[in-house]
Amino acid sequence: MGILIISDIHSNLTALEAVLADAGQVDAVWCLGDLVGYGPDPNECITLVCVLPNLVCIIGNHDAAALNQIDSGTFNPEARDAIRWTQNTLSDGSLAFLKSLPERLEMEDVTLVHGSPRHPVWEYLLDTKNATQSFAHFETSYCFVGHTHLPSIYLLGKDNHSARLMIPEASSHMALTPRAILNPGSVGQPRDRDARAAYAIYSPEEHVWEYRRVSYQVKEVQGRMEAAGLPDRHIQRLAAGW
Repeated sequence: MGILIISDIHSNLTALEAVLADAGQVDAVWCLGDLVGYGPDPNECITLVCVLPNLVCIIGNHDAAALNQIDSGTFNPEARDAIRWTQNTLSDGSLAFLKSLPERLEMEDVTLVHGSPRHPVWEYLLDTKNATQSFAHFETSYCFVGHTHLPSIYLLGKDNHSARLMIPEASSHMALTPRAILNPGSVGQPRDRDARAAYAIYSPEEHVWEYRRVSYQVKEVQGRMEAAGLPDRHIQRLAAGW
């Protein structure tokens, strides 16, 4: 059945539910952080994630900001507003769950981080230069990351000199060979001009990465965001995936 790989849910319960329905039965769930931030359903998303089978979860930068572990002043004004709203909305149980999350985990032959293996919570892997440098900071065959909201795969050649970037297509299967850094994209805030929720299924026995997209009722989420008084920019961008 494989392992469900999700990241950057960002308090979007409708998108998360669509992903879980589309993925079907899985052996385990690995969540790469940013359960909260931007969206209107932080407690509901955490409650649902907590009961997923064989859950492994790490902390993201928005999770850390909600806990005041990161200065919200490092975020743009709209993101700061969303962080403050989230801080005022999170339940004690949700806060306790976020506080329990580690920055980095190794699961057999895979390293899990939110940003990068060099700076697990905050660094964005957006180009081949930074990706190439990141390979020196993990020893497993693969590293799964989130944070950018962009589905991507960085492959390191046998010369170990430079990484190559691949942008996976939806419904694609890829047989992996060491070494690679893989990003499943964002469940709740896609930013690759595709509004559909993004996720992946990883088959550890065959080392196969299956990249998937699924549509969800964006307008429902936008309505809840508007009712909560969340920033209009975050409301509008959901419809276009930017």
